[in-house]
Amino acid sequence: MPVTVSIILPVYNRAIQLPDAINSILMQSFRDFELIIVDDASTQDIESIVRSIGDPRIRYIRRAVNGGAAAARNTGLAEARGEFIAFHDSDDLWLPGKLERQLALLKKLPSEIGVVCGGVIIYGRDSSRKFGPGLVCFEPPLQQGRLSIDEDQQARLLRRNRIHLATSLFRRNCYPDIEWFDERLRANEDWDFAIRLVAHTKVYEDLYPYLLGNKTASDHISHNERQKLLSLARVMKKNRELFRRHPKAHGFQLYRLGTGLYRLGKRRMGRRFILAGLIRNPARIWLTVRRRLFG
Repeated sequence: MPVTVSIILPVYNRAIQLPDAINSILMQSFRDFELIIVDDASTQDIESIVRSIGDPRIRYIRRAVNGGAAAARNTGLAEARGEFIAFHDSDDLWLPGKLERQLALLKKLPSEIGVVCGGVIIYGRDSSRKFGPGLVCFEPPLQQGRLSIDEDQQARLLRRNRIHLATSLFRRNCYPDIEWFDERLRANEDWDFAIRLVAHTKVYEDLYPYLLGNKTASDHISHNERQKLLSLARVMKKNRELFRRHPKAHGFQLYRLGTGLYRLGKRRMGRRFILAGLIRNPARIWLTVRRRLFG
């Protein structure tokens, strides 16, 4: 039976956090949705938790093999029946009115705009990307300026991803492929998708908080430096032609990769990437270094 919105929530374990995440969806003012919970081969009994809620809008799917968030989201997309697509994370909470506000925006905006995204209030991390209890920040950074529908959005997203999946609502037809996410990526899969997405549609960024995000869990991918660097390198390799056309963005990502390698003890390789980044974008990287040194 058709529904207006299909919400896809991948989960691997997190039995304690999951009920609150689900409740933040079920309490939305907009009610015509299906919630597809994709259990990514959890070792905990996620099915019993989902079945106990007893809401007919919930569909439970269990993957036989753990494939990561990208694979779990693709599994949910294959089952989705909605005109619009939304994503949720198992340790986050939607704020009230999220769906209602975004649907109203998309219905007013031109059809060439396929996505409305917004902001997230993050607990467990500050704006300098330091992690710890009691730290709070708002993402994406407001001081960097809103993503405009009149700019080259792909060039902008090569520098930094401003499309947080769980704060976004997508028209189902905004992307031509059935599978949206690269299942070989265990981090940065949302950024990789965003870069490809804006080759097909425009994104409207609503400077409004839609989500409470939690970065305190020890299993959160944001804490895994090695996975992030491997995925960053893969995204850069996949989009080498795009980065070649945008040397400043390329330089900034090379610098990020180099500093990450340096922190992991790969100092010689890290210095090579840092130098390559400085050659391509000296002004932007010096500004980043100066902010870190002097605040």
